[in-house]
Amino acid sequence: MSDRNLAKSLNRRQFVAVAGAAATTAALAACDGAQAPAADDSAEPADGDKTKVSFVLDYTPNTNHTGIYVALAEGYFADEGLEVEIVQPPADGADALIGAGGAQMGVSYQDYIANNLASDQPMPYSAVAAIIQHNTSGIMSREEDGVTHPAAMEGHTYATWDMPVEQATVRHCVEADGGDWSKVELVPYEVDDEVSGLRANMFDTVWVYEAWAVQNAVVQDFPYNYFSFISVDPVFDYYTPVIAANDDFAKENPEAVKAFLRAAKKGYEYAVENPDAAADILCEQVPELDSALVHQSQTYLAGQYVADADAWGVIDPERWAAFYQWLNDNNLVNNQLDVNAGYDLSFLE
Repeated sequence: MSDRNLAKSLNRRQFVAVAGAAATTAALAACDGAQAPAADDSAEPADGDKTKVSFVLDYTPNTNHTGIYVALAEGYFADEGLEVEIVQPPADGADALIGAGGAQMGVSYQDYIANNLASDQPMPYSAVAAIIQHNTSGIMSREEDGVTHPAAMEGHTYATWDMPVEQATVRHCVEADGGDWSKVELVPYEVDDEVSGLRANMFDTVWVYEAWAVQNAVVQDFPYNYFSFISVDPVFDYYTPVIAANDDFAKENPEAVKAFLRAAKKGYEYAVENPDAAADILCEQVPELDSALVHQSQTYLAGQYVADADAWGVIDPERWAAFYQWLNDNNLVNNQLDVNAGYDLSFLE
């Protein structure tokens, strides 16, 4: 998820590249005696009976985070007895900070958690709620090129992040559609705005997130084609993004995690029912954002936060396990995954 106004933030491609290494580095640092904030340091009461919770984002603020900002602005966290601090991710990503206990909670992704679980020294953190119910990513291209399905990527360039899981996903889609992956030319992904890259013919096809890049194309009146990965194979309907919690913090402060999720749920439900008002709240708190894009994105996500689920935040065990099994079957992780690991829904009420 990137935009011309967010160019200075690390993008998701960079985080994918460092996720496994960051987890291992932080774990080794802990073993070597490096000082990291203890997972329960911020659980100390402050200002009366308020409990402090540090929540780290995955990027510069965007519409994936709207429910958190609504909960902060509308006092939902305060009503739950929480004092929540929203912090930006460090260079090695949000997951490393959550896992090391420097932040008690934050934003992650199922595939990042897989990287951590498959590492030689997994860090202690787990998904505790889904922010968006379905994977809303896919391939975007110029409308004039006619790339309306995966096999049509043949004879075109694809902007790759040069990551095994990423390339395996796109290859699977091309071949499942009867295409020849060898006829897709890979070029480096070197932009912060996918629409600008397509306009400049830097590439013909690119992996995007529908809530941001596709809505950016709409705002810029850019003619595009788009197909989602889940329209090709439901195995790619994994959870991206999720709210994660440090396991030690959650074990020692279960009521605080439950309280956080109750407030966050109210924030995201508000965004579902009042997308324009929620967009206004996000823009008020983060004025550097492109208001037109935020409003367009928020309207789209109003139908995605809960979608067809029974309630906001729930995770389908079968969908979670299916993606991890696919990673195992295709040897895309360093160590085989327990397909039922990495999430804990006991805090979601």
